Amino acid sequence: MANWETVVVNTDLLICGGGFATCGAATEASYWAKKKGLKVTLVDKGALDRSGAVAMGLSAINQYVGVKDGENTVEDYVRYVRQDLMGISREDLVYNIARHVDSTVHLFEKWGLKIWKDEQGKYVHEGRWQLMINGESYKIIIAEAAKNAIAAAGGEIFERVFIVEPLMDGNKCVGAVGFSTRENQFYVFKAKAVIIGMGGAVHVFRPRSVGEGFGRSWYPPFNSGSSAYFTIKAGAEMTCQEVRFIPVRFKDGYGPVGAWFLLFKSRAISAGGGDYMVTRKDTLQKYAPYGLVKPIPANLRNYLGMLDTDEGLGPLYMETDEAIKNIAEQYKDDTKAFKKKMKELESEAWEDFLDMTISQAILWAGQNVKPEEKHSEITACEPYFIGSHSGASGAWVSGPEDLPTPYKWGYVNMTTVEGLFAAGDGSGASSHKFSSGSHAEGRIAGKSAIKYIVEKGKEPNVDMAEVEKLKAKILLPLDLWEKHSKETTDPEINTNYILPRQFLHRLQKLMDEYAGGVVSAFKTSKALLERGLELMVFLKEDAEKMAARDQHELMRVWENNQRVMQAEAHIRSIHFREETRWPGYYFRADKPNMDDANWRCFVNCQWDRMTGEWKMMKKDIWNMPGV
Repeated sequence: MANWETVVVNTDLLICGGGFATCGAATEASYWAKKKGLKVTLVDKGALDRSGAVAMGLSAINQYVGVKDGENTVEDYVRYVRQDLMGISREDLVYNIARHVDSTVHLFEKWGLKIWKDEQGKYVHEGRWQLMINGESYKIIIAEAAKNAIAAAGGEIFERVFIVEPLMDGNKCVGAVGFSTRENQFYVFKAKAVIIGMGGAVHVFRPRSVGEGFGRSWYPPFNSGSSAYFTIKAGAEMTCQEVRFIPVRFKDGYGPVGAWFLLFKSRAISAGGGDYMVTRKDTLQKYAPYGLVKPIPANLRNYLGMLDTDEGLGPLYMETDEAIKNIAEQYKDDTKAFKKKMKELESEAWEDFLDMTISQAILWAGQNVKPEEKHSEITACEPYFIGSHSGASGAWVSGPEDLPTPYKWGYVNMTTVEGLFAAGDGSGASSHKFSSGSHAEGRIAGKSAIKYIVEKGKEPNVDMAEVEKLKAKILLPLDLWEKHSKETTDPEINTNYILPRQFLHRLQKLMDEYAGGVVSAFKTSKALLERGLELMVFLKEDAEKMAARDQHELMRVWENNQRVMQAEAHIRSIHFREETRWPGYYFRADKPNMDDANWRCFVNCQWDRMTGEWKMMKKDIWNMPGV
């Protein structure tokens, strides 16, 4: 086995991940931990200042309820999420996040985030729930608060350490193991409670950007399903693993469209069919009641555009020029004011990308696109697994103590595994929390985990013999390379191992062709899914033969393993749910209709740690009384 040092870290609370949810968890947990003399440890695969989905920045806060100003109620937000997820949402979790999210946003502003305000001093809204911000440094501001809180409580932060496997004591999570991506060090973290918020998953499916553009995506390419892998391997019950998210974005650069739809009131059209939201309005009747209420669910908006594309009416375009001119039209009688407004709108159009997706601005420049003069192509991206945006996949967690929810078995946001909590992309069925809601949910989980430690926390019982087995398993790819790489003239071609990039292409090909990816226009069927599961058996056999030349490739090996676990959970869940509830995210060609009578329910799954077998189950939908 590779001769790596074993570093043992003892803590009370272990927080895995470095995005908004875990920064929220660290900030809140450290406050309570300091009062109780407890230690909080945060471990991040990257560097905390630029980790997670908001690494590059963001141009809007997408969840702000505005309760104090009487703009909306928390119940309004519950109804909105219920509608957008076609009736499938954990309303207790959505409510709990929504009633706390405003305070989180106010903390962001206190910490230095610039939120746009109008002449009356009120927040500038992009849409009903969205606030415009100057957000290039959004993540840095939130990370600084987390770092300060941990330091004040005497905790620790480990950066560039990749968490792989949970440490278990029966059905209790007592820590985690991982490795440094910079040094030859294997880490063992022993803890009384663990919070998981290591992001969702990208590159499970083949991306639209291939060849020289490979690696480009809308969701961060470094998010590999770490949250799902960890909670599944711990034996936690998972939910909504069939719900992947497919956003429509500006083509190839993956630039966001939210500001164009909500702030600029732009239209999307197809080249040959016009405004598909108008021409295909009757299609929405099929998905009543969800398709008949505004805002129309994101997946159905996708679907109408896809129908035009399927009929050869594409490509699709965002009418940026029309939108800008419509806004400036009110100044048409004042030439000077008109030019000034046009210049202002042009600046905002570019800033929307420069705050968060610089590659889109570069692509516009390279293709001579001036948004005030020319429309720009949009398209549906490849599928992503994300519990914080418009997807819903994640762990099944316990609900709030004060609500009459049936989903309550332990401390708030604790999974079905004792001592293991989840937030952000780690928790499922509570989508539309975005950055602010993920931070708020992290705060909820952080406080709850400290309460658990105070009331039930015991010194973790870690079997070091099992740790040594995990160490050998995790470092095996290095041994395979060392043993066999010199046996062929080209070390990348070898019958004794497969390299991470080669393996990733196999996974993406399987998912794309059998589980409804870009190449199949997001369509699949029972027979295709079952064939995909057959091929998954061979893929998992190959996974045991992945080799790594260094720490970086070792990370790539285990990112692939994480993606495979997410992929299998998805195939099994989409196979189990025999309907098409989310056209626009995926389409079961053999079960093309929504079936509320039989499938208005959660699809949950659980992997048995002892046998490796999967259990599939339905869980009833609970609607909040009076909402």
